[in-house]
Amino acid sequence: MSTIAREVADKHNYQVRASKQSDDELGALVDAFNEMLETIDTQNRSLVNSRDQLEILVEKRTSDLQDSNKELEAFSYSVSHDLRAPLRSINGFSQALLDDYNEVLDESGQDYLRRVIASASRMGGLIDDLLSLSRVSRRSLKPEMIDMSAMAQEVVDELLCGNRQTVEVNIHSGVTAYADPTLMRSVLDNLIGNAVKYSSRKNTGRVEFGQDKKKGRIVYWVCDNGAGFDMKYADKLFSPFQRLHRPEDFEGTGVGLATVARVVRRHGGEVWAEAKVNEGACFYFTLDTGNVIDTDTD
Repeated sequence: MSTIAREVADKHNYQVRASKQSDDELGALVDAFNEMLETIDTQNRSLVNSRDQLEILVEKRTSDLQDSNKELEAFSYSVSHDLRAPLRSINGFSQALLDDYNEVLDESGQDYLRRVIASASRMGGLIDDLLSLSRVSRRSLKPEMIDMSAMAQEVVDELLCGNRQTVEVNIHSGVTAYADPTLMRSVLDNLIGNAVKYSSRKNTGRVEFGQDKKKGRIVYWVCDNGAGFDMKYADKLFSPFQRLHRPEDFEGTGVGLATVARVVRRHGGEVWAEAKVNEGACFYFTLDTGNVIDTDTD
C-alpha cells in the first residue's frame, strides 16, 4: 500500500487502488483508503468537467462580446457617415437663407438661423469625432519605430500656427516609441491639443511632453498648468461624451480622450491622469506593442 500512497502523493494519480489481502483491520484500512481515493477521483473529475465547461462558457461570452462590439462599431460608423449628408443640407440651406434673405428676416429670424448653423456645426464636429473613434477600433495596426519628439513638435506647430495665445511648449528630445504612427498621431493631437486648450487662459500657459522610465517600463506624459480638474471625477475622463468643464468655458465633444484610451489599449498599454483644479493636469500612458489587440478588418 505504501507504493500506492507514493503514486498518489507524487503523481496525484487518484485512479490507482490498493490490493486487499485480508478481512482483518488491515483489510478494513485498505477499504477505507480505496474509498477515499474513489471520492477524491470523483470530485477531481467533477472539478475538471466544471473547469472545462467554464472555459467553454468564457470563450462563448468573449466571442459574443467581440461580435457585439463589432456590430456596435459598424453601427456607429454607418450612422455617423449617413448623418453627414443631411447635416450638410441643413447647414447649407440655413446659411443660404441668412445670406440671400438677410434683409427680409428680422433680428430674431437671423438669430434663429445662426443658432441652427452653430448647432449643425457642433453636430458635424461630433460626427467627425465619432467616425474617428470608430476608425481607431477598425483600423489594422501597423507598428513601427516613431520619433515621438518630432511628431509632437509637428502637432504643436499646427496648433499654434497663427494662434496669438501665449503658450510655452517644451518637447523633450529623444522620445521614441514602437507603435502605429497614424494612431499615435491621434493620441498626441488630442493630448497636446487639450493641454494647449486648457492652459490658454493662463497669462503664460505651459505645456510639456516627455517620457520617464518607471518600474522597467516607459511612461509617456503630457502636462500643462491649465484649468485642471477634480480627481474625484477622473473615472469619467476616458468615457465618450463625458466632459468635466462647461461647453461655454472650453469647447469640445468629449470624444478625444476616449479615442486616446482606445488607441493606448489597442497597443497593450494603460492611460491615466493626475490633476488639481486650476493647477494643471498630467496625462500618462504606456505602450506594449508586443501585446497589441488587432481585431480589425479594414
